[in-house]
Amino acid sequence: MTTPQRTTIPDTIRTNGATPNPWWSNAVVYQIYPRSFQDTNGDGFGDLKGITSRLDYLADLGVDVVWLSPVYKSPQDDNGYDISDYRDIDPLFGTLEDMDELLVEAHKRGLKIVMDLVVNHTSDEHAWFQASKDKNDPHADWYWWRPARPGFEPGTPGAEPNQWGSYFGGSAWEYCPERGEYFFHQYSKKQPDLNWENPDVRHAVYDMMNWWLDRGIDGFRMDVITQISKTIDKNGKLPGEPGSEIEDYPVGPEGYSSPFPWCSDGPRVDEFLAEMRREVFEKREGFMNVGEAPGVTPARNEHITDPANGELDMLFLFDHVGVDQKPSSKWDVVPFEVKNLREKMAGQQEAVKDTGWASLFFCNHDQPRVVSRWGDDSTEESRVRSAKAYGLLLHMHRGTPYIYQGEELGMTGAHFKSLDQYRDLESLNAFRQRVEEAKIVSPENMMDALELISRDNARTPMQWDASTYAGFTAPDAAVEPWISVNPNKAEINAASEFDDPDSVYAFYKKLIALRHERAVIAAGDWHLIDADDEHVYAFTRTLNAEKLLVVANLSGRTVDLPRESAELVATGVAEPDVLISTYGASHAVVSLANGELDPWEAVAIQL
Repeated sequence: MTTPQRTTIPDTIRTNGATPNPWWSNAVVYQIYPRSFQDTNGDGFGDLKGITSRLDYLADLGVDVVWLSPVYKSPQDDNGYDISDYRDIDPLFGTLEDMDELLVEAHKRGLKIVMDLVVNHTSDEHAWFQASKDKNDPHADWYWWRPARPGFEPGTPGAEPNQWGSYFGGSAWEYCPERGEYFFHQYSKKQPDLNWENPDVRHAVYDMMNWWLDRGIDGFRMDVITQISKTIDKNGKLPGEPGSEIEDYPVGPEGYSSPFPWCSDGPRVDEFLAEMRREVFEKREGFMNVGEAPGVTPARNEHITDPANGELDMLFLFDHVGVDQKPSSKWDVVPFEVKNLREKMAGQQEAVKDTGWASLFFCNHDQPRVVSRWGDDSTEESRVRSAKAYGLLLHMHRGTPYIYQGEELGMTGAHFKSLDQYRDLESLNAFRQRVEEAKIVSPENMMDALELISRDNARTPMQWDASTYAGFTAPDAAVEPWISVNPNKAEINAASEFDDPDSVYAFYKKLIALRHERAVIAAGDWHLIDADDEHVYAFTRTLNAEKLLVVANLSGRTVDLPRESAELVATGVAEPDVLISTYGASHAVVSLANGELDPWEAVAIQL
């Protein structure tokens, strides 16, 4: 394990409620999507050697932790989130020796490596699942197997055990002729859900996790970990199964009911996570674990991340990144409003004000680029300003910030116009199901939704320079990248921003440094002000006698400074009081004196 190369927060300052404070209290995490980060062998896919080659870039940026999306052996049905061997590296990314080299080189630079871990489900090509097809094998009960509905021929429409639909489209049940039964999959039909009710499953997972930690990694980000516990009746039946005591919800317009209410934050989640903590992490130091948490409320986040409960360090909540989507479907989009984002993030902050911890993110491999989603990428100026505004807003909250590759450059969404440009399984399945099968939306409207929401918006290659393939792979590579490079690579790339003091990259370096230097940013109390303003998101941060004001105009128009914020700066602000601003300190001083904020103007001020 490595030692952080930065000032740690004194134990006299409360962070998550643990004593001593965890090392990650003022850390910043950088997420890498390996297949889109850096290709070194010209096959069109990023690889581990590519990540190693860019470690100096990450060290210069100042981040502390690198989170890798899955690099395990996989058929790549869902880009590696379908794992066929947990203890090997997929040849697409390299070898175990390449992984060992990455660990050594990262640790030399004071960077920790956190691996993505997918244990709600495996690939259908995993040895466990292959063995599970045999009812007499010891693995027979390692997945959710069910017989066909009585009175129906197995494998025919209507024979599925209940009416659940997959989040990736179609039924959540797939018939297996070898076993003569159906298996349950919340996601792709090549991603069967593991049966965590079986203790043998759980301990096999814990053994694997210990194997990786013994090898030298520094922790895990756990994919959809709060979906490992399913709601079942006293006889072990799922809702809606024949004979189940639990009635399922009605089917929706796409022809299925949703497993989400029954499989998210289920009845045994706390038990399973506490067991994992004991079996894997309890006797170790220097690690970090964070769980992706579908269905978890801010109040539950407080419980799960309270160190006294011995579960997880952090969770990713999703209520704030759904503010432009209807509850019925992520593809039914609604206009973004500042008040909705503010309400959700305030709820997350308030929930952990006494104990527990917050994860801070707008972007990741499953979320579109924030600058295109809620900002404005229509002009270079508005792109830069809005990228900085959302960066400042996020990083001034209490918790641990996560930067997704390219976010620090202000990379934009893909803006694909043709369906054949998309690679994402979820997006392609959704188009087929909603447009071609259920016929509940027009092709044009669905393409608009994909342009705004599709996961592929975050997955275009990292833009290192202005060359043919943006430096992701060699300009003369025989194979094109697995997904198209964004055409704006000439205007947005690391090479052009690296030494530019006004770039988004330079702005993020300053945000990271401020968190390292000022405990008030990482751990100070958070208090919302001007809660009803239409355009401005404002709050204070307080630690003992130190107090900061953060105001962010999340619009492309000049607006009045809200009342409570104006009262706090009524006596005037000098340039040394401005910690960071999207326009610069001198401009911020004038704006505040005039009682207004220019388009996308955001500022953090020492009061």
